[in-house]
Amino acid sequence: MYHHHPVGDANEPREPQESADRRRWKALAVLSVAQFMLILDLTVVNVALPDLGADLDLSRTALTWTVSAYGLVFGGLLLLGGRLADVFGARPMILIGVAIFTLASLVSGLAQNETVLLGGRVGQGVGAALLSPAALAAITTGFHGEERNKALSVWASLGGVGFAAGVLIGGILTAGPGWRWVFFINAPVGIILLATIPAVVPPRHLDPAAGRLDVLGAVTVTAATGSLIYGMLNAGDAGWAELGTLLPIAAAIVLYGVFVVVERTVPTPLLRLSLLSRRPITAGAFLMLVAAGVLVADLFLGSQYLQHLRGRSALETGLFFLPPALALMIGAIAAGRLVGTVGTRPVAVVALVLVTIGNALLIGVTAGGNVYAEALPGVVVFALGGGPLFVAATTSALGRAGQHEAGLVSGVVQTFNQLGAAICVAVASTVATAGLTSTPSIDGFTSAFTVFTVVPAAAAVLALRLVPSATPQMTGAPHAH
Repeated sequence: MYHHHPVGDANEPREPQESADRRRWKALAVLSVAQFMLILDLTVVNVALPDLGADLDLSRTALTWTVSAYGLVFGGLLLLGGRLADVFGARPMILIGVAIFTLASLVSGLAQNETVLLGGRVGQGVGAALLSPAALAAITTGFHGEERNKALSVWASLGGVGFAAGVLIGGILTAGPGWRWVFFINAPVGIILLATIPAVVPPRHLDPAAGRLDVLGAVTVTAATGSLIYGMLNAGDAGWAELGTLLPIAAAIVLYGVFVVVERTVPTPLLRLSLLSRRPITAGAFLMLVAAGVLVADLFLGSQYLQHLRGRSALETGLFFLPPALALMIGAIAAGRLVGTVGTRPVAVVALVLVTIGNALLIGVTAGGNVYAEALPGVVVFALGGGPLFVAATTSALGRAGQHEAGLVSGVVQTFNQLGAAICVAVASTVATAGLTSTPSIDGFTSAFTVFTVVPAAAAVLALRLVPSATPQMTGAPHAH
């Protein structure tokens, strides 16, 4: 593939338009790589944990936080990150985000004790929260109509594949050069991104009126989301009746209440609450909650089942997730084409049905049968539905987003991505406790897969009512369909 640099031909009349077109798709490619790296880091650490824990002599709590600290900070700061992209422009936020994420990855990889490792993970979360909504906003404002659906489906599919690929890449790196490379691999990618982003992402003319930041709103919503995710993580670890679970969840509810009051009173709110009453955005947020939640919970359960109950190595577990990663991508690309023609609702409902069937097939896994014959079909089917679900969620919420709000809407959608993951992994690890103890049994896994068969089935019924039937790029003009 050759790259054509349109520098010398700017005076030819057709060139600027062509080069702008080409630059847009290059920007999509570069930003998708960035998002892939962020999502990868949510799951890549899971497979490396046994080695990493032994090396640094981590306590059980520190092990949990190695995985969770990243998602907690990433999820908590997303709304602020999205708003910053709208106020200061997407490009500077993307660059700052990549720089922080890359440095924090190096810190994590070089860590010699748990304090430095957790500090690095928190830093990665900050970088990710600045980068992710800004990158999605840049894509949303750079494409329009049918092209926007295609661009958003590429973005969504790489995000989804990142979850599955994290397990695969984590397994390969841990088995090969060692767990530190799970973090080091981000450094060259980050440096390449910093070099290429200024060339492909155009600067944006800023709206001076948008320049006020609602600090109080940002603090309350970050504390609320962080507190909710913390409570969920604790529930997965210690159970739902513990004070460490109930207090943070109660605090989150109170803080969300305070946030609503703040947003109604400040002159330039972080989030205009009317935004959440717009049906496409509500539908997108709901679908993202289910998509990320069920997919991450299934990957968590699947890798625990393979490593913990069936004694598979990190590498074997990783390779097991190669077919589902491909299925996810195929499903997402097909959905990207279909969303523009049949609309978001049918794509979302069919996707949820596939996720339901996939989990139903997994209820039958045993402690001793052939793991490929028993588990792989279910995992591939739910992945085939998972891809389109991410696409339906992203295109529904952002299909009609305006220039000035793309960052914030991206932040909203991504926040539900993180919340879904935290809630469902908490539910999964609580329900599957019997399968995660020192003498694991199959019953916990069977119960958990049963729960995750019911959840998408119920969501499919809800989606029939909630998801708008129109195709996302219709802008309200009278179309004869």
